[in-house]
Amino acid sequence: SLKEFSRVYDMLGITYDSYAGESFYSDKMPRFVKELEEKGLLEEDNGAQLVRLDDYGLTPALITKSDGSTLYITRDIAAAVYRKETYDFYKNIYVVASQQNLHFQQWIQILELMGYDWARSCIHVPFGLVSLEDGTMSTREGRVVFLEDVLNGAVDKTREIIKEKNPDADAETVEDIAKAVGIGAVVFNELSNYRIKDYVFSWEHVLNFEGETGPYVQYTHARACSILRNAGDDIVAKAKAGFDAKYLTGESAHELSRLLYELPEVIVEAGEKYEPSIVTRHIVDIAQAFNKFYHDEHILVDNEDEKIAKVAMVLAAKSAIRNGLDLLCMKAPEKM
Repeated sequence: SLKEFSRVYDMLGITYDSYAGESFYSDKMPRFVKELEEKGLLEEDNGAQLVRLDDYGLTPALITKSDGSTLYITRDIAAAVYRKETYDFYKNIYVVASQQNLHFQQWIQILELMGYDWARSCIHVPFGLVSLEDGTMSTREGRVVFLEDVLNGAVDKTREIIKEKNPDADAETVEDIAKAVGIGAVVFNELSNYRIKDYVFSWEHVLNFEGETGPYVQYTHARACSILRNAGDDIVAKAKAGFDAKYLTGESAHELSRLLYELPEVIVEAGEKYEPSIVTRHIVDIAQAFNKFYHDEHILVDNEDEKIAKVAMVLAAKSAIRNGLDLLCMKAPEKM
């Protein structure tokens, strides 16, 4: 399974520092069954062991079955304590579908009853279901779309678009951009939705690069890079050193600077709410504001002081978009 997952993780640029499967915790669970017993939390029911959570508005949680075998909650207790003892985490975040809400409520409550004062530092971040237009995905019924196929399909479509618009483009460059933009389109589409919302997967929608999409934001970044190349290294260096803001009084400059100023707060809010779509939507707003600024203002003017001020704005927008895309695990191509 990990071999298969790793191939997709490589496409998405995802890496892990540590893997531990369920079996890793097999020899650690007896300690916690004994601890639950010693703390008077276990109750026998037809040979099974459970923890009653009626006082907390929750159904009983099974710890061991009648044959003595453990369940997910037992393994999650062992895993959480191991993670605290090994990593001394500040937060222990579980990104698991919303159908498991009850499991996590029970499990965190049990950790608290066991006396672990860090129990509430374990956080369940639920997300909604992705279904197909003909119903819920089901591998048993053959109704399923594999992420790898979606990513490859997006790369293929992007490659076709690039070749159509730039038939003489270098093959290696085409491939790099096709991967960055195609995979980015899927990631951006996924992270534009509120994570808790269920949504229906549509090939047509995910491969539509028009409007508020990843390719639109990436293209805006590439446009900013193009302006900076045309401005030249000398002007860019001067813009980084300082500029006179009196040249940035237009409405579009004001709106763009406001959105750039808000970005750090937006990132903090997204972190506090475990909601990537807050960043995604703000990056779209910055890209739209930058394109309006580009449309309204002549940037590479003759007056050097004015040019420096406007190039500084382009630099700031480029950095903000790049940082936003980086947070979303997306590439920011300098040419498209």
